[in-house]
Amino acid sequence: MSNSRALSAPLALLLLHSLLFLVSAQRSTWNTLGGGAPLVVARGGFSGILPDSSGAAYNLAVISTGPDVYIWCDVQLTKDGVGICQPDINLANSTYIATIYPNKTTSYSVNGVPTSGYFPLDYTLKDLSSVILTQGVYSRSTLFDGNGFGILTVDDLVKLDQKPKGIWLNIQHDAFYAQHNLSMRSFVLSVSRSVVFSYISSPEVGFLRSIASRFNPKTTKLVFRFMRQSDVDPSTNQTYGSLLKNLTFIKTFASGILVPKGYIWPVDATLYLQSHTSLVSDAHKAGLEVFASDFVNDVPSSFNYSYDPLAEYLQFVDNGDFSVDGVLSDFPITPFEAIGCFAHLGTNATKKDKTLVISKYGASGDYPACTDLAYNKAISDGVDVLDCPVQMSKDGTPFCLNSIDLIESTTVAQSSFSKFAMTIPEIKSGSGIFAFNLTWNDIKILTPSILNPFAKYRLFRNPRSKNAGTLLALSDFLSLTKNQTSLSGVAIIVENAAYLADKQGLSVIDAVIGALSKAGYDKPGSQKVYIQSTNSSVLLKFKEKTSYELVYKIDETVGDAANAAVEDIKSFASSVVVNKDSVIPNNNKFLTAYTNIVPKLKNANLSVFVETFSNEFVSQAWDFFSDPTVEINSYIEGAQIDGIITDFPKTADRYRRNKCLGLGDNKPTYMEPVQPGGLFGLITKEFLPPAEAPLPPLTESEVAESPLPPVAKIAPASSPNARTKFPQGNSQPKVTVCFFLSTLAVFIASLLLL
Repeated sequence: MSNSRALSAPLALLLLHSLLFLVSAQRSTWNTLGGGAPLVVARGGFSGILPDSSGAAYNLAVISTGPDVYIWCDVQLTKDGVGICQPDINLANSTYIATIYPNKTTSYSVNGVPTSGYFPLDYTLKDLSSVILTQGVYSRSTLFDGNGFGILTVDDLVKLDQKPKGIWLNIQHDAFYAQHNLSMRSFVLSVSRSVVFSYISSPEVGFLRSIASRFNPKTTKLVFRFMRQSDVDPSTNQTYGSLLKNLTFIKTFASGILVPKGYIWPVDATLYLQSHTSLVSDAHKAGLEVFASDFVNDVPSSFNYSYDPLAEYLQFVDNGDFSVDGVLSDFPITPFEAIGCFAHLGTNATKKDKTLVISKYGASGDYPACTDLAYNKAISDGVDVLDCPVQMSKDGTPFCLNSIDLIESTTVAQSSFSKFAMTIPEIKSGSGIFAFNLTWNDIKILTPSILNPFAKYRLFRNPRSKNAGTLLALSDFLSLTKNQTSLSGVAIIVENAAYLADKQGLSVIDAVIGALSKAGYDKPGSQKVYIQSTNSSVLLKFKEKTSYELVYKIDETVGDAANAAVEDIKSFASSVVVNKDSVIPNNNKFLTAYTNIVPKLKNANLSVFVETFSNEFVSQAWDFFSDPTVEINSYIEGAQIDGIITDFPKTADRYRRNKCLGLGDNKPTYMEPVQPGGLFGLITKEFLPPAEAPLPPLTESEVAESPLPPVAKIAPASSPNARTKFPQGNSQPKVTVCFFLSTLAVFIASLLLL
């Protein structure tokens, strides 16, 4: 008995310590002030899509994210003292007031800045009753303006169809209204008798101090809002930079602070992240919650995020050092994803989805296409299948590059090889400097150039590394991939085989087969070899000579496929590549409906891979909320595709590991796939874009091709004949082109990016 008692005390103590450790671990999951998950505040509702502060924007915020969202109202006062929700003190940008009251602008000094426009204090609520809201950000769609969304009062927020978790009032201009005999304090105290507000913020110390004693912080928290550090608080005449140094003073009248995100993670002049500041930890030590503002999905913040807004939120809530207590966003669905599904995954999170992630020229969103850096980044980012579009040099060396035209992804146009520019209509329109006119020794020393598919929108990729990396011969590529245990396969892409054989005397098929055999890929192993082409004749030749997996790429946008076409594809391929629009077409960037192409191909036991998934918001339909994760989720969960082809494999691989997969009916609202036609259906008849013709089906004649020509014997001095026609399969040129610019245009563009 004595031994048993002697052992029981240490055991009990051990159990107690274990319990305390578990409780502590649970509390420390979030490095917020209170240990709970950060909250999400929808600025003006879902203002990234619908007019700011409209009833529809507020309702969409709740519908798309669930009941835990807080909605934000920037309060302005009318001439008769009514509080309305409008993002700015000047109504000109967010409403059509100028059409109701033309030539009625007035001028005021707002915090010492002369400002002209339409001010709420010049109009009664009745005067504003016929004023319609508009999307105030010009890069966003205005097609919802025809819905006649009117101005809401603060009282209207409690009458919304969809109920948020709480309401956040922001009082931006108390001093201005006081100068014109309107009391924001009186309004807030009056309306708070009937409406409970979760948060009230202001950039004016005087306003918050004047109401601090009237609110219980357990019900309504007061938050001091910091503006630019050089700006001046009109109530204290101190800059926000100086107020930032006295957080203990802020704590005397506020429970938290709201700061621009640059206060926490500053970026330099070239839009790269600098080290984080100590603001969050300093504020937490002072007992202040920290909320970060200025989060939008459709304005690039830092190249470090690779145009992925979810990555940016994770930087603020799951960086290992601290977490902000909340974020203010125009696109509330994305922070909910970050907080609810992607935070605290760790580096070894288990894949919960079997969809293949296939690279597009490696991680070409971060580094120049098909370079060692792009390939290694793709591997470290979790890609399953690494791709190599094979080109042929003059001396018959197969190598990896996105296009047969070297101009598209190297600086060859600025080199001594610019004299090799020529036009070959069978390959592409316009001139190019083609791989088969240079030896591999010439090509491998070329300077790579990062692809910028959205340069016309002034969206450029990773400028610091725009010319980094080296090109790889196919043999080097296979040496890299062979020992990568994380890879399930390699995709070898073959185009222009007919031209190369007949006009250049180069057999790209034999070169690929030889390189694969030499690397040991012709023997059974853990990695699959996928051979992809838009030419059925190429795949039939590989089928004749090898047993690799064959992938047929449909390079048109199609909505269906004839049964005969499907049967033809099945005779030589096991997988098909289609573009995103073939799966979910759009009208004016609004999704319309699912097509039949994926079900038709999958019913024939063909795997369906879809391209190209990019992070840049301009590559996505409005329905995806400028969020690549929403897009990926919708294609995988909604369209049931088998593989994603992407130039940002990190985004796709992270999706497969998120905690919200496999939850069934418990899946959170914000992880539901979008419904095509949902946003399109909100557009009124007068604002609808013209109807588009249905997508055509793929026909058998577009799949069938003549056999490849034999490899010609070309004398060394011969030059290509630019006039011979070759079978084009899907009725379009068979090239692996991503972009084309003329030599002159590329030269000018490269100068602009220097």
